[in-house]
Amino acid sequence: MPAPDSPFDGPDRYGSDVLAGDWRARGRRVIPEVAADRDLVVELTADGFCGAVVAVEKQTVTLEDRFGRRRLFPLGPGFLVDGEPVKLVPPTRAAPGARGAGSSGAPGVPGGATGGASARPRTASGSFAVDHGRAKVALPSRIFVEGRHDAELVERVWGADLRVEGVVVEYLEGVDLLPDLLDEFRPGPGRRAGVLVDHLVPGSKEQRISDAVARGPHGANVLVVGHPFIDIWQGVKPARLGIEAWPVIPRGTEWKHGICAAFGWPHADQADIARAWQRILGRVRDYTDLEPALLGRVEELIDFVTAP
Repeated sequence: MPAPDSPFDGPDRYGSDVLAGDWRARGRRVIPEVAADRDLVVELTADGFCGAVVAVEKQTVTLEDRFGRRRLFPLGPGFLVDGEPVKLVPPTRAAPGARGAGSSGAPGVPGGATGGASARPRTASGSFAVDHGRAKVALPSRIFVEGRHDAELVERVWGADLRVEGVVVEYLEGVDLLPDLLDEFRPGPGRRAGVLVDHLVPGSKEQRISDAVARGPHGANVLVVGHPFIDIWQGVKPARLGIEAWPVIPRGTEWKHGICAAFGWPHADQADIARAWQRILGRVRDYTDLEPALLGRVEELIDFVTAP
């Protein structure tokens, strides 16, 4: 027998059989499989075509780019997601059962992905999902957001969390109406108001109104926060639309109309603007598709209105 301090004691570091197993696959990169879920944005390796999944039939997937052009491809390899090679496979049905939010905003497996058979699923906000969770009776406290699009985006990402916490999101049609809204709502202990404002930057009208609210009679029970974007549309990462950055719109041009014109989308009336927003909102899968400057503010409001 070898001496106790022999280098041959313990596991054989060279292995027992160099030909055991599939030796030809060793060192070969394994391309992950990704379900071709609706609105997943992928890029074609061959020619760089980038689009969102709009349909899957048997062994084919239809992609639509930001100009509305659609192309049909076979499922399988040859695609990129976030710059990484993937193999697209047919989507699977989600397991039945209601899910709510548990802990708030923790980064990790995004958007309800399980990250493995034994991992706890997460909501679109990154919170741990609660199996068979039931929505609570609405709290007296409220979160107010500046516009319908803001409310829809908050619902898309934080809806499960808010239902479990019992928080209702309402919208105000312009920050100018905030003082009157608060007088009517009458915030107080146990009845807080959190407010999300667009384009809250130093020297802006929004900042002046926010400062006046903080100094006013409701200040102790109201939290006004904001993001720096001209509109909530910019809170969506431009990569989700297949662009490097949001277009710069000249002064004097209505911003949303300018954005639609830059994308080549119809923008003649409000119905066109509404359809444009739905296209953008459809690209949002979970919190990873939003800018950090927006994520932090919404999490701050949720914490404020749910504090004991």
